[in-house]
Amino acid sequence: MNILLLCNKSPYPPSEGGPMAMNSVIMGLIEASHNVKVMAFNSDKYHVNVEDIPEDYRKKTRIEFIDINLKIKVAEALKNLLTNESYHVQRFISEAFKKRLIEVLKEEKFDIVQLEMIYMAPYIDVIREHSDAKIVMRMHNVEHKIWERIAKKTVFFAKRWYINHLARTLRDYEMKSLSKVDGIAAITLTDAAYFRRVTATPVIDLPFGVDIEKFDPVFEVGDKPTFYHIGSMNWMPNEEGIKWFLKNVWGDVVKRIPDAKLYLAGRNMPKWLLKKKKKNVEIVGEVPDAHEFVNQHNVAIVPLFSGSGMRIKIIESMALGKTVITTLVGAEGIQYTEFDNIIIADNVPKMVENICRLYKHPEEAEAIGLNARRLVEDLYDNKKIISRLEIFYDEIRSKREITILN
Repeated sequence: MNILLLCNKSPYPPSEGGPMAMNSVIMGLIEASHNVKVMAFNSDKYHVNVEDIPEDYRKKTRIEFIDINLKIKVAEALKNLLTNESYHVQRFISEAFKKRLIEVLKEEKFDIVQLEMIYMAPYIDVIREHSDAKIVMRMHNVEHKIWERIAKKTVFFAKRWYINHLARTLRDYEMKSLSKVDGIAAITLTDAAYFRRVTATPVIDLPFGVDIEKFDPVFEVGDKPTFYHIGSMNWMPNEEGIKWFLKNVWGDVVKRIPDAKLYLAGRNMPKWLLKKKKKNVEIVGEVPDAHEFVNQHNVAIVPLFSGSGMRIKIIESMALGKTVITTLVGAEGIQYTEFDNIIIADNVPKMVENICRLYKHPEEAEAIGLNARRLVEDLYDNKKIISRLEIFYDEIRSKREITILN
């Protein structure tokens, strides 16, 4: 098949959740012998230098970028309050992208056009006008639910009201867009069930997959396990979770275990975190090799209380044989068995108790990490996931052909 993917940001480098999810599908489709072309926005928020992308990757993906300014403009945000349009989505409307997309669709015939995230939905009508390709919307999250959860935790009334406005307009746009595509690929079973309730469009649950062969696990846990968090800190749920953890949990852990160490890695560390002096906490920042960083440590801490979809960094840590301590929200979408391949701790006492227990009993962390790796091999092997996606593509293409014949 000839497949065009439209991405709200570059899938390369795959160094944070969204790009990692996009890249896993892109590379999986290429390895399955499909022809792939990628068009992506290149923004001030997530900017990529084209020359930094390996030549082989550029050749295989035929990737090209359209520059866009995604900085929030106060005047436009205030003006948006007078409309029912989603400001989140409006920022991704680009005449330059539309123009180049039309050229690409005229130059080449595609079987599938896949939109990576709801922010690419403004181009559905353009695709319909200039191509007979089937359109698949890949939903990394139920986007409006992220903002609904954030609003519930926002204390300041005016800010909470505005975030609720953003959530409502985004929800309305999502619902309208889902009925305009031919298929929806949700990243979790939970999200897929939600989409099946609200739309008649065919839905598949398509989790994030990893290339198992590229993950060399380190199962051994030393006498003094170390704890870590890795994730992009310009994603609000990550920042929110780490702030909660440092304020409420880590101090109690250190009181009970003075030697406990926590390492925080990821892009875009906020100023408040860089300035914060917390005992036995090392701010590592962005790391050149995420796998190497993870394999230097033993237990992942993922304290999430908002967000939607699947936490890709959790799957990667599990693939590397690590025990993950997270919340119910953090574990959403993962088909886990508690205390067998993951640990759920939704409040301060549980978080503290489980961290301290694993520190004192490292053999438990080793056993859970081993089971976590097995779970990823069974359910999150990218080759198996891409095979399911291929079947889904064939089904929605066959449905169109049957409709035409009738």
